[in-house]
Amino acid sequence: MIDIKLLREDPDRVRASQRARGEDEGVVDQILAADERRRSSLTEFERLRAEQKSMGKQVAQAQGEAKQALLAQTKEMATKVKELQASASEAEELLDTLVRRVGNVIEPGVPVGGEDDYVVLETVGEPRHFDFEPKDHLALGEALDAIDMERGARVGGSRFYFLKGVGARLEIAMMNLALAQAVEHGFVPMITPTLVTPQVMGGAGFLDAHSDEVYRLEADDLYLTGTSEVALAGYHTDEILDFSADAKRYAGWSTCYRREAGSYGKDTRGIIRVHQFNKLEMFVYCRPEDAVAEHQRLLAMEKEMLAKIEVPYRIIDTAAGDLGGPAARKYDCEAWVPTQGRYRELTSTSNCTTYQARRLNTRYRTDKGTQTAATLNGTLATTRWLVAILENHQQADGSVVVPQALQPYLGLEVLKPV
Repeated sequence: MIDIKLLREDPDRVRASQRARGEDEGVVDQILAADERRRSSLTEFERLRAEQKSMGKQVAQAQGEAKQALLAQTKEMATKVKELQASASEAEELLDTLVRRVGNVIEPGVPVGGEDDYVVLETVGEPRHFDFEPKDHLALGEALDAIDMERGARVGGSRFYFLKGVGARLEIAMMNLALAQAVEHGFVPMITPTLVTPQVMGGAGFLDAHSDEVYRLEADDLYLTGTSEVALAGYHTDEILDFSADAKRYAGWSTCYRREAGSYGKDTRGIIRVHQFNKLEMFVYCRPEDAVAEHQRLLAMEKEMLAKIEVPYRIIDTAAGDLGGPAARKYDCEAWVPTQGRYRELTSTSNCTTYQARRLNTRYRTDKGTQTAATLNGTLATTRWLVAILENHQQADGSVVVPQALQPYLGLEVLKPV
């Protein structure tokens, strides 16, 4: 949720952000009108309440006809007070609804436009030249007896799968490598809940424009999380944090669930776009003025991890129209996928500034009282990374060379067809 104070003081900045996102900028004027109505109703309500209390004292002292006249006035005033209170509550409710329609105000320099309007910031490594016809990750995984999509679909339906044998071991090795790196950089490991309340899911910003992608358990009024970011965003709900020593940094390991609504027909082969996967997610709470530096820290950690799996990749600055509501800026790291002849997203990192923390009432102490904290997130490893590892490190005989950094965690140097 954006800061209403920012919207009052600099509405043009919010309008510009809405335009860059390709969203309705007229909502800014609707919010300002609702805010003015709420404030004026509250002011009048408080004035009449003060008069009401004063008149109550006069009634107690009056007698006869004077008292009856005052009682009549008091009754009339009580009706007006109730009307003003109802008006203020109605305006407050409308204001809250309208404010939640506005995405986070983007950072200066974020590209304007939609999904295809990103800016490439850096390209690392060169796509490998094969002297044989490379296989895609599913063909390799099936030959290694590492991925079983057929039985996954039989058990869970489309977009479900089994990782087995070296496939399961490879994912666990990758996740452990990522966890070791996170701990080395001072992140606290967390195994997070994968079911959360509507308050936490909404507070993290996942029940707004993309609520159709979230699994809901109606009988329990709980949601399955698509990332441990959600649970970690809710971890310090209604708390006041102490950043005197440093920011708070967590690494959440969880299974993730996504309905992938609207993606029918896209990436149906293999494990690129599935309903369930595992992920290690970095999450940071910090002072707002430190958020940009923390964002660069998370990006550097993702680059470090990508270097360890030895794949070519590029970093893009995501355009405003392709940002989720909570993100003020997002960098995607895309790995080269040989059989598709293009880069595909493996990981991303977002600066959500104070958007999530304001919804979840997470603050921090300062010399001048409490302020809303900033939050950031970034993925350090996920199941989709297996796609890039298998395809980029395959050999002509169908075997796959294990990246050196993964070998101690996997206990193998080469994965061989069975």
